Amino acid sequence: MGPQKIILFGGTFDPPHNGHVHLLQNAIAAVRPDRVVVMPAGTPPHKAASATPARWRLEMCRCFLPLHENLVVSDWEIKRAGKSYTVDTLAMLRREYPDAELFLCMGSDMLTSFTEWRDWQTILKSAALVVQSRTEGDDPELQAAARALEPYGGRVIFTRAPAVELASSDVRAGRLPDGALPPLAAEAARRHHLYGR
Repeated sequence: MGPQKIILFGGTFDPPHNGHVHLLQNAIAAVRPDRVVVMPAGTPPHKAASATPARWRLEMCRCFLPLHENLVVSDWEIKRAGKSYTVDTLAMLRREYPDAELFLCMGSDMLTSFTEWRDWQTILKSAALVVQSRTEGDDPELQAAARALEPYGGRVIFTRAPAVELASSDVRAGRLPDGALPPLAAEAARRHHLYGR
C-alpha cells in the first residue's frame, strides 16, 4: 500500500453550487483519495470578505458529504484569525498527516492565475494540483500553464471531464435557476433567506 491520498478543496463557497460538486466529483474520480477535506475560507485573500456568515457557508458545504465516504467539512480556516492562505492550510494538513500525498483541487481559472498566489512555489512542493476545466475550449491555455509550473516541481492532473460553467456570483445575483445548487445547499439557503431564496 502506498501513502494515504488526501484531497483539499477550498473556497469561499458563497454558495457551493453544482459546478463545485462537479469539480470535486471529478477530482475524486481522478485521484481516488482516502480522505477529502472541504475547507470553506474564513477571509479569502483575493476577494472581499463574504457577506454570508461563515457558519452558514459551512452548513451549505454539507452538500459535499455524499461525494466520498471519508469526507470532512473543516472549519479550520474559519476559526483562524486573519486571511486564509492555501499554503498555511496545506502546512496544517502536512503536520496532521506527515506521510500523506496531498492534492489540491481547483478550477481552471485558479490554475491560470496560480503564480499570483502567496508562496505558490511552496504549494507546488506540498501538493499536486487537480484541475477541472470551467470553460469549453480552454485546454491549450491550461496545458501551457501546467508546463510553466514544471520547472518549479509542479505536477498537474487534469480531470478531463466536460466543463460546467457556473459561478457563485451569478447565484448571488439571482441569474441562475434554483437547480444550480445541490439540494442540501439550496435547503440551507432557503432556511437562512440567502440569495433571494
